Amino acid sequence: MMELRRAQDRGHADHGWLNSWHSFSFADYYDPKHVQFRALRVINDDTVEPGRGFGTHGHRDMEIVSYVLNGALAHKDSMGNGSVIHPGNVQRMSAGTGVQHSEFNPSQTEKVHFLQIWFLPNAAGINPSYEEKYFSDEEKRGRLRLIASPDGADGSVKIHADAKMFAVLLDGNEQVEHPLAQDRYVYVHVARGDVALNDTPLHAGDGAMLAGGERVMLAQGRNAEVMVFELT
Repeated sequence: MMELRRAQDRGHADHGWLNSWHSFSFADYYDPKHVQFRALRVINDDTVEPGRGFGTHGHRDMEIVSYVLNGALAHKDSMGNGSVIHPGNVQRMSAGTGVQHSEFNPSQTEKVHFLQIWFLPNAAGINPSYEEKYFSDEEKRGRLRLIASPDGADGSVKIHADAKMFAVLLDGNEQVEHPLAQDRYVYVHVARGDVALNDTPLHAGDGAMLAGGERVMLAQGRNAEVMVFELT
């Protein structure tokens, strides 16, 4: 059975410099029915105003993936990493025993729109680490491109969590199907555009949860960018 999580039902926080939508409980938003889905703990859909951002703050024992949709996001951390990521870049930070970092919009004119995704790690107390890779639109066009996985398969970033993360771009007659074993689960998040999941229309910000053995078919996309999470 598919359970829908419509965009307007998510948590919302507007701080002026930051407009954030929470698919799961986060900060001051708490929904006991939507704390996490398997190892998937956070999907924050964030838009940050020009020249603003998150000051230095700490994390521990969490796998954090940032995925930029529009604009640019600058990152600095206590491991000595510093970079600016753009659409196509996937950034992974394993907080482990503890890390400090900051994220901000380096542009003075353009907003940055990105997804911040957290996974619960499969082991606590690991050494903090960082990784960043680029995946072109061509790699995601009309097919599920693996971008994060426990073993770094197919050139994906490596996360220390029982999860795989795919990205796909769909427009027009393109369609993709993802086989799902009985002991696996899927969370689908529409980052932008419109798409049909198993013939059910989804729009930007919508999510859906499916259990093992169910069909996972994405089609009828209109400028759609979709994240698919396979979980144990």
